[in-house]
Amino acid sequence: MIAIIDYGAGNLFSVKNALDFLGLENKVTNSAEDIISADRLILPGVGAFPDAMRMLRESGLVGVIKEEARKKPLLGICLGMQMLFEKGYEFGETEGLGLIKGSVKLMRPEDLPIPHIGWNSLEFNEECPLLERCSQGEYVYFVHSYAAECGKSNVAAYCDYGMKAPALVFEGNVFGAQFHPEKSGETGLNILRCFAEL
Repeated sequence: MIAIIDYGAGNLFSVKNALDFLGLENKVTNSAEDIISADRLILPGVGAFPDAMRMLRESGLVGVIKEEARKKPLLGICLGMQMLFEKGYEFGETEGLGLIKGSVKLMRPEDLPIPHIGWNSLEFNEECPLLERCSQGEYVYFVHSYAAECGKSNVAAYCDYGMKAPALVFEGNVFGAQFHPEKSGETGLNILRCFAEL
């Protein structure tokens, strides 16, 4: 079972709809017991980094997420990916979950508007099990103004938007997609299929 973590700041039901379409057992939950009993975890997120981290802390789920991420696959999506890092710098400095080394800062692309909204291709960097059903250059859907800054070895794929921005990151069995796989057509569904097979 895949637990979709509900802490009040996630695009929960588009993720659930995609998993339902794939026939994957899933549950939207804010229960620590469900998170512990799940086989895999998805951390969605929309909005601002400090607000989402505050809501996650207030949910009381930070400790259980950190503990379970050591044992089972976890996928952060969009802001959920950004929260996997040590710090975010949206409206000041905010501590993240610290599951991947690095920080999240405002994008500064050359001659392109922020936020980055729309389809962009994936440029593979490191082998990653979530990309086993995908090919170099396939397109996925982004909506973001901030981008991760982390070690190159943690980046499975970049996107080019006037700068090279990490699009898919990982550390052990913790994964983060800056794009929305649930809104990225067959490519996104294939990434979710790979996640379910881990």
